[in-house]
Amino acid sequence: MSDATENTITLARTIDAPVEEIFAAWTDPALLEQWQADHVEFEPFEGGSFRLETEDDAQPGRSLVVTGTVVSFEEDHKLVELWHPEGGAPDEDSTLIVTFESLGAARTRLSLVEIAAAHADPQSRIFAMEAWDAALGELADLLE
Repeated sequence: MSDATENTITLARTIDAPVEEIFAAWTDPALLEQWQADHVEFEPFEGGSFRLETEDDAQPGRSLVVTGTVVSFEEDHKLVELWHPEGGAPDEDSTLIVTFESLGAARTRLSLVEIAAAHADPQSRIFAMEAWDAALGELADLLE
C-alpha cells in the first residue's frame, strides 16, 4: 500500500503579480481560457461546478474534458477543487489545493498540491508535475 506522499505532487511558484489578479486567473473563465483550457465554465463559489475542455494535440478533433466541484473557495487565499477527467479511471480523479500568499503589492507565492491515487505510479507523478509546471509558466507569462 502506498503512503500519502506517493499520491501527492507539490509545486510552488512566485509570480510578479498581485494576489487578486492571480486568484482571478484561477476563477474567471475568460482568464482561465488564456492559460488553462480552450473552453471553460467555472462557478466561483463553494459548491460550484466547473468544466475545462482542451483540444487533444495528439489527436486533432478530440477534446480532453475535466469536470469538477469547488470544495472550498477563500477569495484571494485558497481554492480546493475535486477534478474528474471525463472517460478516465477512478484513480485519475484528484483533489487540487491551491494557496495564494501575497508577498506585497505586486508579488504572490502560489502553492499547488494535487492528490490522486494515480500518482502512486512514478510516471504519473512526473507527468503531472511537468504538466502543472508548464501551466504555471503559462500563468506567469500571462500576468507578469
